[in-house]
Amino acid sequence: MNKLPLYEADSRLKRVQQTITEMEADACIITSSVNQYWLCGFIFDGFMFLFPEGDPILFVKRPSNIVDERAKQIRKPEQIPDMLREIGISLPKRILVEADQLSFSAATRLQAALGMPETKNISGEVRKIRSVKSEYELEQMRESARIHAYVYELIPSLYREGMTDLELQIEIERQMRLHGSVGIFRSFGENMDIFMGSMLAGDNAQTASPYDYALGGAGISPLLPLGANGTLLLPGTTLMVDMAGNYRPWMDDMTRTFAIEHTPDMAYKVHQVSIDIHNAIMKNFRAGALCSELYLLAEEIVNQNGLAPYFMGTIQQAQFIGHGVGLEINEPPVLTPRSREVLEPGIAFALEPKFVLPGIGAVGIENTYVVHESGFEKITLCEEAMIALS
Repeated sequence: MNKLPLYEADSRLKRVQQTITEMEADACIITSSVNQYWLCGFIFDGFMFLFPEGDPILFVKRPSNIVDERAKQIRKPEQIPDMLREIGISLPKRILVEADQLSFSAATRLQAALGMPETKNISGEVRKIRSVKSEYELEQMRESARIHAYVYELIPSLYREGMTDLELQIEIERQMRLHGSVGIFRSFGENMDIFMGSMLAGDNAQTASPYDYALGGAGISPLLPLGANGTLLLPGTTLMVDMAGNYRPWMDDMTRTFAIEHTPDMAYKVHQVSIDIHNAIMKNFRAGALCSELYLLAEEIVNQNGLAPYFMGTIQQAQFIGHGVGLEINEPPVLTPRSREVLEPGIAFALEPKFVLPGIGAVGIENTYVVHESGFEKITLCEEAMIALS
């Protein structure tokens, strides 16, 4: 991938440094790979020290070949205090750490190594900063979305009669990798394990999952109970494809639904309601809208059509219809009925009003939008009507 432009790195550093100052801390330590990449353009095993002013210091355990004037090689965190003193920096008394991602043992060892400073969590603040994208980041998302759409357009040619969901997913994954997919679905938090995306065929879409995605699926093993499970693709059922748009570091998110040969008329009608929700939200909202307002409008359309029992699942119904997208697939904000988050210009979010119809399967679409002052820009430009696989 292209090297991170200097102006991008400088802008991001300044935004975090402002937060360090506002939180009245002496330093911030970044250890997560996603935030290291966001700030540096590369990933390492170690500790990135940021201060309210000046350049960060990278205390690197691995790899040993990083070429960066800010990098200092270490074997263990206990070496950091002496190295700070050597360059005239006092040990910080108040430190911000990514407590949502740093393990307890790693955090306590680091705190002990630095003389037991006071620690506060900066995970949520950095994620909030990252949620507002630069034009550089948005253009990468648009590029990813264009490739994502092209791969989805290949799906009808990959289908063969008698396939299972897993067999078709393997063919789709092959095309994804051939077209530049990085091969991992980056996500934040617990209960978010997934490989390259999710496919739900027929009644497998009703299966509840412990994972925090819109819909579940049984998966192929109790070790990863999510998504495709070997269901035969039978005429009269649907296939929902929610495979990762990870063709650039900044991702898009897109779901499309396919009919296996044909489906009952109800499936097409309910699928159209999902499209109608997208169109209504595109028409009625722009920057400054509350995320809850989007959810409530979707809920109103669902209720008008008598579809509440099928909205966002059946046995287990998700309580959101969208989420931010970026370096991770689940960034702020989240579109829930009680959210107080506001859609700011530069935020990219995925909207996914989906339905599950017993005996048929899941229907609906998901698109990624960019928030502008004047409205929402749809970047996942791909056929939205339900296409028959035959």
